[in-house]
Amino acid sequence: MPAPKSAAAFVLPEALLAAYAASERINRYLIENLSDQAWRADPPAGKGRTIAAIAAHIHNVRLMWLKVAAEDEPLPDALDRATVTRPQAIAALEQSHDAVARLIAAALAGDGRIRGFRPDVAGFLAYLISHDAHHRGQISMLARQVGHPLSQKVMFGLWEWGSR
Repeated sequence: MPAPKSAAAFVLPEALLAAYAASERINRYLIENLSDQAWRADPPAGKGRTIAAIAAHIHNVRLMWLKVAAEDEPLPDALDRATVTRPQAIAALEQSHDAVARLIAAALAGDGRIRGFRPDVAGFLAYLISHDAHHRGQISMLARQVGHPLSQKVMFGLWEWGSR
């Protein structure tokens, strides 16, 4: 009887980087599917961030971590929460994602540590994905509150990590 074909070996560092890349694709999908009206709409009662400001915040927090943990990494420009456009946010988020992914890859190939973050690279990755997911939820809720909800198709699409 022939030996069964074995599946490709599971490589944890590659899987972790793929999960981070999937989270970024979901961010992009969300931003691409917002209405123009929702992007700059004032939050209810005039308190809090606009959706544009939330997208800028996600990017700018990544830059904060890169400044601390990857001193040699050239940094993308920060985003101005008051003027950022959707195309600018999408491009900047891709740039900051790529820079952070290089930081994560280096830590996974090295001692597993991220300068300035405890406990380790796995915790850092969990923090980043949680941060993104938290703000995706805020964006989705805010779009609905300002009268420009995401379609049901888009809402379900936010969970289609295998196809994004």
